[in-house]
Amino acid sequence: MLFPEITPSEKRKNFRASLATGKLHQFPGSWSPLVSMAIEKAGFDGVYISGSVLSNDLGYPDIGLTSLTEVAQRGRQISRTTKLPTIIDIDTGFGEPMSATRTVQEMIEMGLAGCHIEDQINPKRCGHLDGKGLVSKEDMVRKVQAASKGKNLDSNFLLIARTDARAVEGLDKAIDRAKAYVDAGADCIFVEALADQKEFQEFRKAISVPLLANMTEFGKSKLLTAKELTDLGYNIVIYPVTTFRLAMKATIDGLNEIKAKGTQEGLLDKMQHRKDLYDLSRYEEYNSFDQNIFNFVIKK
Repeated sequence: MLFPEITPSEKRKNFRASLATGKLHQFPGSWSPLVSMAIEKAGFDGVYISGSVLSNDLGYPDIGLTSLTEVAQRGRQISRTTKLPTIIDIDTGFGEPMSATRTVQEMIEMGLAGCHIEDQINPKRCGHLDGKGLVSKEDMVRKVQAASKGKNLDSNFLLIARTDARAVEGLDKAIDRAKAYVDAGADCIFVEALADQKEFQEFRKAISVPLLANMTEFGKSKLLTAKELTDLGYNIVIYPVTTFRLAMKATIDGLNEIKAKGTQEGLLDKMQHRKDLYDLSRYEEYNSFDQNIFNFVIKK
């Protein structure tokens, strides 16, 4: 209750075993420990932490301004509240190859189940924007090799290599890069910004390791259903910014209504009720420590 009910190493081991079944694993994005709890309660397979969302939540654009310490500590906070495995975005690894090794070790120590590292140059940007630049395939191979060395702390940690080459060099070069990254030690490939189902299918045919699909809103890829991705043979799907966008839209709409009307009275049916919040945060269960914690009744 106060602490995780399952160890990070058990999460990683269980995730690896589930991944081996070939089923599709759905990972909604979480930007808060409480959101992770809601994701678990809703019955999903895992939790995803977006580098874009972490940057935006700090008030920055997604251009690689966050630090290893900020991402690692937030990753621990978000992942520890759930029994589900959590995958985190480490952008370009926070430096050169040696930094990538240290980054993976930090993520393992912080309780994460996996991470993805990408082949963009800095300043990096959202994978569904134009004008991206890539490091050379050889430089990225060295970084993946270095990141793989960080797994000596736990071989079940899932190292995912992300390539943004589709939009820059074309599909064939993206596949070529993905194969090189697998040879360098990547356990899974995340190919960003594929155009259509045919391209998803071509990538699946070419790559033997698990594949991750990014179903982000307002991007270059069509929003495929879980069934469609299952039929295509994908293993993980992330919805990186969905919960954040929902929350921000509701927050801004609410602020505008309060400013216009001078009251939040008309917003009550759009809010999570206090009772539901207390249920999610397991308020009553903490009463086992002190009978004075939950000695009240909440009315709907």
